[in-house]
Amino acid sequence: MTPEMQRAIALAKTAAAQNEFPVGAVVVDAGHIIGEGFNQKEQQSDPTAHAEMGALRQAAAVKSTWRLTGCTLITTLEPCPMCLGAILQARIDTVVYLAKDLRWGACGSIMDFSDHPELNHRCQLVYAPNPSVVAMMRAFFKDQGKR
Repeated sequence: MTPEMQRAIALAKTAAAQNEFPVGAVVVDAGHIIGEGFNQKEQQSDPTAHAEMGALRQAAAVKSTWRLTGCTLITTLEPCPMCLGAILQARIDTVVYLAKDLRWGACGSIMDFSDHPELNHRCQLVYAPNPSVVAMMRAFFKDQGKR
């Protein structure tokens, strides 16, 4: 497991400690993390406060551009349609996700428009299953009760 994946998992644990669904994400450029985020929907009362969105915003601020070409986004959970849309808008090259989302997954579990021929950008998807991430998410639902 890479240090970047470990950081995404640590961010997911931060989310869980704050009673948020445990998702963490980082944006990596040339081997360096330039953006990170964790779920904050409950804290911010914002349906767009997903881990991936926070990581994209921070990375765009660091680079002073919304174009994140050449970057990789690593997330603990398969991105939803909103996040995949933002990922494509940001021109992210590769998305690595550690757990599938069987309810909202937009990288193949429910739908996939990452390489749709009508879009002007495509991204590579890499599923890198991590059983500890899945266990953390299951434990969250067991502790919190399904919403």
